[in-house]
Order: sequence, then structure tokens, then C-alpha cells
Amino acid sequence: MTREAAAPTLLPTDPPTGECDLAVVGAGILGLAVAREMTARHPELSVRVLEKEDEVGFHQTGHNSGVVHAGIYYKPGSLKAELCVSGARELYDYCEQRGITAPRLGKLIVATSAAELPRLEELERRGTANGVPGLRRLSGAEIPDIEPHARGVAALHSPRTGVVDFKEVARAFAEDVREAGATVSTGCAVTGLDRRSGRTHLRHERGELRARHVVFCAGGWADRLARASGAPEDPRIVPFRGAWLRLAPERRHLVRGMIYPVPDPDLPFLGVHLTRHTDGEVLVGPTALLAGARDAYRLTRVRGADVRSIVSWPGSWRMARHWWRHGLTEMRHAASPRAFMAEAARYVPELRPGDSRPGPAGVRAQALGRDGSLIDDFVFSETDGALHVRNAPSPAATASLAIARLIADRADGAFTLGR
Repeated sequence: MTREAAAPTLLPTDPPTGECDLAVVGAGILGLAVAREMTARHPELSVRVLEKEDEVGFHQTGHNSGVVHAGIYYKPGSLKAELCVSGARELYDYCEQRGITAPRLGKLIVATSAAELPRLEELERRGTANGVPGLRRLSGAEIPDIEPHARGVAALHSPRTGVVDFKEVARAFAEDVREAGATVSTGCAVTGLDRRSGRTHLRHERGELRARHVVFCAGGWADRLARASGAPEDPRIVPFRGAWLRLAPERRHLVRGMIYPVPDPDLPFLGVHLTRHTDGEVLVGPTALLAGARDAYRLTRVRGADVRSIVSWPGSWRMARHWWRHGLTEMRHAASPRAFMAEAARYVPELRPGDSRPGPAGVRAQALGRDGSLIDDFVFSETDGALHVRNAPSPAATASLAIARLIADRADGAFTLGR
């Protein structure tokens, strides 16, 4: 789910006031990919990007697992399935062009019992239908050929699953945007907006920007800005905090690439897994706990507005009634590194509780329906003069270039972009 952000990278910008043809709200990897795509298609337009933090890619982009997903998990025909496979291919090509490290370390999804085999077979069916490159089924005896310390009754091997520093990719996107003549303005949290006289007036912490059209890619705050623009309340964003453990350096040899369990198909979370990153570090996790703030990178961070948003939403209570047992498991994992490591030891039996060290954390912005459903696919909506990304969880970073192309197609249809 999430990883700790790197040190801030400030971008010099012009004062974000006046008028523009297109504003993009949110300079995460997706907002920047959209701005990049739109400036490439319409170089004659004035494009401005507004970001609430003092750096690009701070929230989900900068607190991300770093996994370049191959497209195994997603229902064939869904936007996730369609955009992940093509997006991963484009992302690898982009990283190669820009000299960004993105090794294909490969992923094993390990079934540890016969009871998990039907779900593993369903993942194989989905991955094959989605065109995941190189996906193959392994017997239990073949698992050590890929991951010598992993054990199970069967597994899926995805050799093209990789890792990358998505924040580095976001910075490269920001450079592309600026080189195309657009601006990226940080420290510009949108505090209010209204639509009048053919312009959306975006009031922010450094002034006011008047835009003919807006694309909102606001992540954890997407629902609030959508409602302020006149969109329906459903779905609501609820924050889930993900925390990781680190493997002790002397135990990193137990993991070559990525080792995942067979996930619960009814949940958008993938379970406790092990991931080797570009710096050689191996993370174990994450948890998935409902959080008291949309930026709860510290467990103690609680914001009244975010708590009120959760408890006032009928879907929160319906979700809790349905998933309370799973919630108790997540609480146990969060409270006990021993229980956390025991979960990972199901498929890497050599792991011991003493092998872990404290790790980073982040927050997943999860769209929750009024009926209590955890919405698993990408969700977009429109209001007057604006497009909204209402739900863009993993694999949105992997698919960012492909999603940006889809959003640009919709913008071309919905907006009058010529001067």
C-alpha cells in the first residue's frame, strides 16, 4: 500500500493567480501525468497545476509501495485491468528513456494450503485474460527455483512485476510539464471554489486562479472538492493507514523479489507481503487500519473533520458491520510485530519475530459507497467545466500514463479546449 516519502523537493513557480485554460488540482503522479498529456495534446493552452503540499508527489505517490503491478488481480473488463497492463508497459518505457531505475524483480503469489487453490486459479484466469506477460503457474516444488526461501503448495509467477520510486517518476513528470510551458505551483491548497461566467474560481492559499476547465486529481480529498463542485456525495473517501516493518539487513537475503499471499477477492487489499525495493531494503506489510485522518502518517494523528466525515457516512457503519472480523485481525497485526511476522512466515517459514524493525507508513484513499461497498475500480465523474477522479487506488501509479490518456480523451469530449 504505502511507503514513507523522500525529502521535500520544492519547485520554483510563478504566482498561481489570474486566468488559465486548464487547471489540474493535485500534483501527485496522476495529476502530473494528466497535465503532461494535456500539454502534449494542446500546446496552445495555458495549463496550471495546483498542489496543496510544498512538494510534488507527497501523499499516495510518495508513500507508495513502489510496485509496478502487472495486472493479475483485476476483473477482466474493468478499467483497472485495461489500464494496468498498458500503463505498466508505458511506464517501463518512460523510465528507460529517463534513466529511472525500475527493475523487474518478479512476484510470486503463494498458496499455502489446498483451500487457497481455487482463488489462485481465479487469479491465473484473470491474469491470463488481462494479458499479463509471462504469467505462469508453479507447483510447490518449483517455488524455490524462483524464491529459495518461500514455501507453498502452488504459486503464480509474474516475472514482469517490478519496483520503482514513484516519487522520482512524479518529479520527472513535473519537469516534462514545466518544459512544455505549463506551471506547477506548490503550497496552494484549494480552500473554496465556485463556477461563474464560464470560469471555475479556485481560491487557494496563495490567491485565486480562474480556469475555463479543471481536472481534479485530489486523492484523499477528491470527494470534498467534487461535492464543492456540485457532484453527488457518493462515494466518500475513507482513509486506511498502512504500516510496514523492515527486514533486518542480515535477513534481506530471504527475499529476492516480491512474495505475496493469495488475497481475499472481496477486499481491495492484498494482504501481508514482502517486497524488495530499488535500494535493497525489504518491507513486510502493510496493515490496513481505518485512520483518524487523511494524512495519518503518524498513528496518533487525528483530525476532527476527517473523523466526522467517516462517522457521518452510512457506508462506514455498513462496512464495519460486514468486515469487523477482518478489522480485528488488522488491529492485532498493527499492535503486534510478532503476529505480523507470523503471517509472513506462512510462506517464508524462516522468518522470525526478531527479524523485523520498525518501518514506514502511509495512507490509502479508499472510496466507500453509501451501501458500505469498498469500491475497487477507478471512478470518474463530471460537473460543469470539470472532470473529477473520485477513486484512483493501486494500481493508479502503475497505470498513470494510461489513465492520463483516458482522462484527456474525456476532457477532449467534455471541454471546449480551443481558444
